[in-house]
Amino acid sequence: MTRVAAIDCGTNSIRLLVADADPESGELVDLERRMTIVRLGQGVDRTGRLAPEALQRTFAACREYAAVIKELGAERLRFVATSASRDAENRDEFVRGVMDILGVEPEVISGDQEAEFSFTGATKELLGRDDLVKPFLVVDIGGGSTEFVVGDDHVRAARSVDIGCVRMTERHLVRDGAVVDPPGPEEIAAVRADIEAALDLAERTVPLREAHTLVGLAGSVTTLSAIAQDLPAYDSTAIHHSRIPYERVREITEGLLRSTHAERAAIPSMHPGRVDVIAAGALVLLAIMERIGAAEVVVSEHDILDGIAWSVA
Repeated sequence: MTRVAAIDCGTNSIRLLVADADPESGELVDLERRMTIVRLGQGVDRTGRLAPEALQRTFAACREYAAVIKELGAERLRFVATSASRDAENRDEFVRGVMDILGVEPEVISGDQEAEFSFTGATKELLGRDDLVKPFLVVDIGGGSTEFVVGDDHVRAARSVDIGCVRMTERHLVRDGAVVDPPGPEEIAAVRADIEAALDLAERTVPLREAHTLVGLAGSVTTLSAIAQDLPAYDSTAIHHSRIPYERVREITEGLLRSTHAERAAIPSMHPGRVDVIAAGALVLLAIMERIGAAEVVVSEHDILDGIAWSVA
């Protein structure tokens, strides 16, 4: 066993996994798994820069994670940064801050690398399942981008496109500096148009409709699972490998789009950092399911973070 630490810093959240990994048996035993909403991508789509307050929130989380990594004695650490830090003009400021705190340079990976990590993390446990038909389509709906990966025992094709729950919210569901609650038909249509254009782009290189099993990753999808199960609080065990039928995804998405901030915040399993962006994230998932004709989505709590941990091990 090798004790490893992996950090995934996305547009909306930063997450830590410390685990004992055994590459020979394929076993990854969690010791600590944490998630903090830092909204690193705040305003990046509009300004092209990481906001000072977003950087400070992210660095505060890094200091907390550094203490956990030291306490648990991880032998190796890999820090991967995704969409927001790829797009930002001042990403050098982000890199320097992370190195000062954690002693490693954040790897600002490409969308294709992001997709490969997501696929490995999501499917390693699913490959032996008789009830799931390959190939898989793994969809990782992040804050700034969404990754599409088709594969079976290995990745066949992958593509990252710029539709994420934060990016779609900031681009189409904000007026006069505030999220429109609830959005009207014009705002929803604008989000839909962006998503459909991105799906057209993804389909140029990834055969989305050839997949037999849709696997959904990241906070928008896991939150939808919690809502679908009417959980009294967020419960990773209940969410991991749960299945949500298409009709339930459509029903929840339409409900979120009709709801106010207060109504979404009152959902027991809703993380406060997702209240403003969950409707856009749900709409991305719904559009994907409609595009490929998926009857259901298999929800995975294991994703890019697990893939990063395996790459370290």
